[in-house]
Amino acid sequence: MNNSVVNTARLLGAGLRALLVLTLVTGVIYPLVVTGIAQGLFPRKANGSEVEAGGKVVGSSLIGQQGYGQEYFQPRPANGLGENSVNTQYKLLLSGATNLAADNQELVKQVEDAKAKVVKDNSVPGYTVKPEDVPADAVTSSASGLDPDISPAYADLQVHRVAERNGLTVAQVQKIVDDHTEGRTLGFIGEPRVNVLELNIALKDLVGTG
Repeated sequence: MNNSVVNTARLLGAGLRALLVLTLVTGVIYPLVVTGIAQGLFPRKANGSEVEAGGKVVGSSLIGQQGYGQEYFQPRPANGLGENSVNTQYKLLLSGATNLAADNQELVKQVEDAKAKVVKDNSVPGYTVKPEDVPADAVTSSASGLDPDISPAYADLQVHRVAERNGLTVAQVQKIVDDHTEGRTLGFIGEPRVNVLELNIALKDLVGTG
């Protein structure tokens, strides 16, 4: 056997050993270590930030949901959501933005219609919502259409309607909004926010005990 064949065999053997070692380290050991650390230190986040109610998982605190009745707090609009039209064997929602410019007439109409609906839905006897009081997040979608949070201003605007629909006092409903209002992360990142799913779970619990 000549030297070139021997060298080639050695190189192939070294390459194979490197492949096996890297596969073991990066494909098995590293994922197991990272998963173990995550499960040990941040189990809730590692499992998708699941939210439970009534002994079962009802969603994730990271993903907004649509379809709440008028007795519940409403999330942001989700105009960017669409349905899978490629593989119709599965019913999947696709998230995304509308990509409409600020002066696009379709977007302008969406915002105007949304504002009119917010004013109408949340104006109850003794409390009238003014168009100028409607915050931006009540009439616009987030970039993904899946924002789980609303601003404290939008949550406060809905308090009177939610109280009336559920036979609760305004003070009772306002308290759960205040209890579920989160400040800026680390005191300076982002904006104050209220998680709609967690707020509605607290509301349902309040109605059940009221």
